[in-house]
Amino acid sequence: MTAIRNLLCGFLLFYCYTSTYAQEMSVAGPNGRLVVKLSLNQGKLYYHVVLDKKEMLENSPLGLKGREIDLSANLELTDKRSRVIDETYEEPKIKVSKVNYRANELVCTFANPQKNKLDVIFRVSDNDVAFRYYVHQTGEPANFTVVEELSGYKFPAITTTFLTPQATPMIGWMKTKPSYEEEYTTDQAMGTPSKYGVGYTFPALFHVGERGWVLLSETGVNASYCGSKLSEGSRDGLYKIAFPEPGENNAIGSAQPTIPLPGITPWRTLTVGSTLKPIVETTVPFDLVEPQYPASKEYTFGRATWSWLEWQDNSINFEDQKKFIDLSATMGYEFVLVDNWWDARIGRDKIEQLVEYGKEKNVGLCLWYNSNGYWSDAPQTPKSRMNQSAARKQEMAWMQWTGIKGIKVDFFGGDKQETLKLYEDILSDANAYGLVVIFHGATLPRGWERMYPNFVGSEAVLASENLIFTQNANDKEAFNASLHPFIRNAVASMDFGPVLLNKRHNRENKGGTTRRTTETFQIATAVLFQTPVQNFGITPNNLQEMPASVIDFMKQVPTTWDETRYIEGYPGKYVVLARRHGDTWYIAGINAEEKDKLLSLSLPMLASGDIALHTDSEDRAAQLKSVRVAKGKTVKVSMPKDGAFIIVGKQAR
Repeated sequence: MTAIRNLLCGFLLFYCYTSTYAQEMSVAGPNGRLVVKLSLNQGKLYYHVVLDKKEMLENSPLGLKGREIDLSANLELTDKRSRVIDETYEEPKIKVSKVNYRANELVCTFANPQKNKLDVIFRVSDNDVAFRYYVHQTGEPANFTVVEELSGYKFPAITTTFLTPQATPMIGWMKTKPSYEEEYTTDQAMGTPSKYGVGYTFPALFHVGERGWVLLSETGVNASYCGSKLSEGSRDGLYKIAFPEPGENNAIGSAQPTIPLPGITPWRTLTVGSTLKPIVETTVPFDLVEPQYPASKEYTFGRATWSWLEWQDNSINFEDQKKFIDLSATMGYEFVLVDNWWDARIGRDKIEQLVEYGKEKNVGLCLWYNSNGYWSDAPQTPKSRMNQSAARKQEMAWMQWTGIKGIKVDFFGGDKQETLKLYEDILSDANAYGLVVIFHGATLPRGWERMYPNFVGSEAVLASENLIFTQNANDKEAFNASLHPFIRNAVASMDFGPVLLNKRHNRENKGGTTRRTTETFQIATAVLFQTPVQNFGITPNNLQEMPASVIDFMKQVPTTWDETRYIEGYPGKYVVLARRHGDTWYIAGINAEEKDKLLSLSLPMLASGDIALHTDSEDRAAQLKSVRVAKGKTVKVSMPKDGAFIIVGKQAR
């Protein structure tokens, strides 16, 4: 045994020596298929990613440049260590309620000639790669301003892109951009200039030909860093991490983040799959983070009605809000959302009366707030209540006393470190007063569902309000909806405001913009789009105008899920997704193509017996039928253009 042990030790020493000498290191996921290889070439750091022996990412740069310290060049390896990660956690607000995260971690320490040290930390699971930096404190300096993060992603030439552009600062309605509300371009060549010329927002999807797919994002971003984006891409396939534009938030605050020393940066994430299944099902944004504070109470989630979406500003009055409380009560919903101008058009005394009225009907009130007083021209009130600590706490104390359940805060317009601090301050204070929080006109959540127990979700998408504003949004509704499960909603909860059953988007259900999609399509988005509190677009008239099957489905559909499975699809064309709540599966499909689509689906999760099948009839009306299925047999469904289907059935045992 001693001889064998000595032989093994000698082999390990030889491996470490040769790896160090060659300046190459690697780490693989638990099943060995996904591999990250690091290299040090003439003092500069690179990595590349291989899946099933196929290169998904070519040599891509790593490193940080500080204001006074350069940790991107003239580096040498001084240490490396590894460990196995096997953690289980529960989180009711994401696409799966219980997660077992298994990964292998490699930490490599590098030093520059001045002996400043940088750790590059990689974690690799079966389909996810994550990396971040740890900057050591060397000597007296206790902070590190990051002038440039060299982290990049160099894709093979066969790659096409599915991206949404970052908007330039202080443009759009009342100078509220960037607000993560731009349109996607699909299957574009790399290096195609973005609409505004300042890069792309996260998440970003790349199709590496027949090899598979890569979804880029970041997580673990809070007040100790800024939110990042992707740079413009080069024609040879290099995209890099880029910081916010200096003009964001009316040029308030620095675009360059500063971290304490020692300190860490957020995680950069890559979800890598030979198919789209790992992209849709990834939990990596939540696997890598930890709760930032304990919940002050047990928060509840659920469904809400929202008068503003179809009835707009004129509905912000006492009597109309009572109607929507009644609607929520009829539907069995937990909440009603009262939107902008409520302080001026309803008043605080009447809000307190609405809270009491809601309590009688088991419906809780949530209130809208403007985030700011001075970084955009958005006039809606209440304003100057969320951006100032004393005013914010005073407001939240009143809400707690009144019985308000949550807030929706709008118009942030930037990703600077100072702006990220405001997000975190609002969340932390709201937790102290027992309030859940939705952000609107806001940045992408980056692991926040697990980091903050009272965070519900963010808009950060070209959401349903645009169906009211433009016909183009209606014409492209199916196309856009078929993208979100693969990109935006794959990494974070999405406050979209789905299910608009009015055929014409206004209070009278006549005039205005016209819905192109079917009623079945609309209710399918209640399953397709994931967030733990859904602000639905249904209105009182829908109770009489819609088939009973549509209303009954909307009374029963949950907003929290125990499991999510990708079935099939292609971004921009169609998608079929399955979500489980308890022992019931909801399987939704939508069609964004120009012709009808017939599918034969393998659904082994369903038990034998009767399923409820919601489809579109030949005249595009919603219909419900009961279909008997046998375990292991395929289920055939059809979807017209802009149509959908939903299957509701029990889980197989």
